[in-house]
Amino acid sequence: MISVFKRTVLFSLFFVFIPLYMPAQSVDITTNIEQVFEQAESISSLRSILIQQDGQLLGEVYFRNASAGHPYNIKSASKSIITLLTGIAVDQNHISLDETLADYFPEYFEANPDPQKEAITIRQLLSMQAGLETTSFQNYGRWVISDNWAEFQLDQPLEEKPGGKMVYSTGISHLLSVIITKATGTSTRSFANEHLFGPMDITVGGWDRDPQGYYMGGNNLAMTPRDLLKIGQMMLNGGSWEGERIVSKEWVEDSFRTYTRSNFNPYDYGYMWWNRPVGTYQVYFAWGFGGQYIFLIPELNATVVITSTLNGANQRRTYKEPIFDLLEEQVLPFLESGNS
Repeated sequence: MISVFKRTVLFSLFFVFIPLYMPAQSVDITTNIEQVFEQAESISSLRSILIQQDGQLLGEVYFRNASAGHPYNIKSASKSIITLLTGIAVDQNHISLDETLADYFPEYFEANPDPQKEAITIRQLLSMQAGLETTSFQNYGRWVISDNWAEFQLDQPLEEKPGGKMVYSTGISHLLSVIITKATGTSTRSFANEHLFGPMDITVGGWDRDPQGYYMGGNNLAMTPRDLLKIGQMMLNGGSWEGERIVSKEWVEDSFRTYTRSNFNPYDYGYMWWNRPVGTYQVYFAWGFGGQYIFLIPELNATVVITSTLNGANQRRTYKEPIFDLLEEQVLPFLESGNS
């Protein structure tokens, strides 16, 4: 276990200065968190893990030359940021969930009329129930080298009935970024800086843009693990951060509802936030390719951030099981012990 603490491990002052009056049977927090970090270190892809409960940072550790201040690509965990920005735009009456693709892409549909596609709603985009064939997975490469990402997604045939089964697609979340820009009259990044990142003192790194200059909706946004922890805590707070309302409580609740289910994993899906049971708890999470996670455990009032290297990551997603094992076998028991 000593090797873990050759890396950057920070504990809150609360646990450094343990009160003398604490009863003898109380939990040894340091030993327990050592065990968590020991198992985390054994997962060869992990780059960081941060654990917070009751708004208190209990510990963080970085592996394999990762650092606290460097923003890393969070891959599809970016989708949970896009849905937050959509919620803020809805709260400000820029966007209505019942608006349709026809409302935002009239020129496209004038040239390519299709009543079914035109009637797809913002609500259906948020829950990946648009029904359009995916631009992820086997189609991702063709999508990102196309000369118009929005039109490429709109060109795809209907694979499912809109409002029906989930068809996961990064092109769908990118449409939301385009819609945010059109609805607010400013770029997605500028809107985020003013209404999300700025108020929460978050500084993002790189963020890809499409050939038309729209910021990528749902992939390749770079953030630090500590800033991901802020996003998680804000969601756990019901949409507020340090007393300031970021997004409505109703939007947070709606984001965590289940509207559909993954066709690849036993996970349920809300507004671009996943959920599944882990042990005896329902866990809500943002998830990015390779192992980028913001985990929320409301029953324990806890947020856990895990980031991973993208080296060697592939579509088999073999990184998932060790991370969920870590969460169930070590992190959740540790958080439970903190409540005793």
